[in-house]
Amino acid sequence: MALFTGCGTALITPFKNDEIDYPALDCLVESQIDAGVDALIAAGTTGEPATMTWEEHLNVIRRVVDVTHGRVPVIAGTGSNCTREAVEAARMSKQFGADAQLVVTPYYNKTSQEGLIAHFHAIADAATLPVIVYNVPSRTGIDMGPMALAAICKHPNIIGVKEASSEVGQSLEKMRMVDGLADFYCGNDDIAVPMVACGYKGLISVVSNVAPKETVHMVHAALEGDNREAAAWQLKLLPLINALFCETSPIPCKAAMAALGMCEDEVRLPLVPMQERNRERLYQAMRALGLLPEQA
Repeated sequence: MALFTGCGTALITPFKNDEIDYPALDCLVESQIDAGVDALIAAGTTGEPATMTWEEHLNVIRRVVDVTHGRVPVIAGTGSNCTREAVEAARMSKQFGADAQLVVTPYYNKTSQEGLIAHFHAIADAATLPVIVYNVPSRTGIDMGPMALAAICKHPNIIGVKEASSEVGQSLEKMRMVDGLADFYCGNDDIAVPMVACGYKGLISVVSNVAPKETVHMVHAALEGDNREAAAWQLKLLPLINALFCETSPIPCKAAMAALGMCEDEVRLPLVPMQERNRERLYQAMRALGLLPEQA
């Protein structure tokens, strides 16, 4: 049985005066659950873990678990390019009560395909939390191939794959080769509906931070086979999705959430706030969906 089907939100981490804004994080969790999201991902890529200390990183996971209080699954971002660090993060996340862990492929040291298999099997062998493998080559500089992924997913503690590659054909080949040993989740908001139509269990989303009800509706329409409705919403959301990725994510997402009054427009260096020339594009996309009022 899948950990979840539908829409999981890769949560931003609100900051204020360079500290984690826990009241804003609490409100974000509540608003996401109220909107009907099916899972929450704490300290994934969108949560800026690369610029948090491990103490902050783990505190965010613990806070999201505590506020969620079992209402939806919480998936902890535990990935690292140090296998031992990832194992320890998973151990702590299990103590907090997380339901699973999202483990990104190791970045920067760029191991081989054989190294990927060994890395993920070592994490899965620790048997702390079920593992969702996260492939995002645009971020990590390494792309997990179909044969390596098929080998990884033979491990009983690997339960899912978040595939965030632009190579749709290869993504489908991965699902074919894994052959039902793990559930697949789309990691690209702009192709969620087509991937669900091909058998993905849902979407792990950035846009659902900003438009949770709309994104949930789109994904569930796709899962229920209402292709006309799902496709219509994929196209409606596309300008907002494109705006949210016109600069490095989560910079535009933070700007959008600040415009909604959900947090400060604050990211940590080396990221900087959204460039003014791109803000109007973002705000216009939000207005078109009724998320912001039209300007006079």
